[in-house]
Amino acid sequence: MDQSALRKLLEEIREGKISPDEALTRLRHLPFEDLGFAKIDHHRLLRVGMPEVIYCAGKAPEQVAEIFSRMAERGINVLATRADATKFQAVKARVPRAEFYPISGCIVLRTNVEKRGRGLIAVVCAGTSDLPVAEEAAVTADLMGNEVEQVCDVGVAGLHRLLAQRDLLSRARVLIVCAGMEGALPSVVAGLVAAPVICVPTSVGYGASFGGLAALLGMLNSCSPNTAVVNIDNGFGAGYLASVINQV
Repeated sequence: MDQSALRKLLEEIREGKISPDEALTRLRHLPFEDLGFAKIDHHRLLRVGMPEVIYCAGKAPEQVAEIFSRMAERGINVLATRADATKFQAVKARVPRAEFYPISGCIVLRTNVEKRGRGLIAVVCAGTSDLPVAEEAAVTADLMGNEVEQVCDVGVAGLHRLLAQRDLLSRARVLIVCAGMEGALPSVVAGLVAAPVICVPTSVGYGASFGGLAALLGMLNSCSPNTAVVNIDNGFGAGYLASVINQV
């Protein structure tokens, strides 16, 4: 929205022609910022409560940096996923306050992280190899205003490691469980808690795991009814969904 259009909208509010709620509805449906190679939806925060997220895979470092800096100018939190060190350096040159999580490849700008979640989100991963996906989920949920704790390397090959975390698991209002191989961990966790469990299959495992397909099918066939499954390696989607549940 350009300045003249915004002034006109404010005048209509002052003159009583439209209500503030009607003005907000108009803002929710305004156009995007067209950069040619990307169209930034600056009003997604108004519509759904979370700004647009930058998926970095396949984008040039300069493109990521341009999108990131344009969003940062709006004074909002910014999240970019699946980045590498080269893309982060391009962003850092434009937005010095940006942070990088090298394990997951997330780039984050924290402008105002207000805690809005009603409880704890626990992010659990079966093995250290699942950490990139688990961290992506944790960073997403944290940036969306939730208390987040991670539990790492508690796969079913050593259940005593998981059972040692019973207190934390029972405190969580939502759980995200990431696992590759046969994908058994979410079913075990879900059998220990009353909270919803979001299952994240990862592309970790030997040949017959088929890049996470075996874990995906195992989780879809879970006998635990308090589970739901996101796509393979979709830590972002799990963190986002967990936040929506936790803020209801």
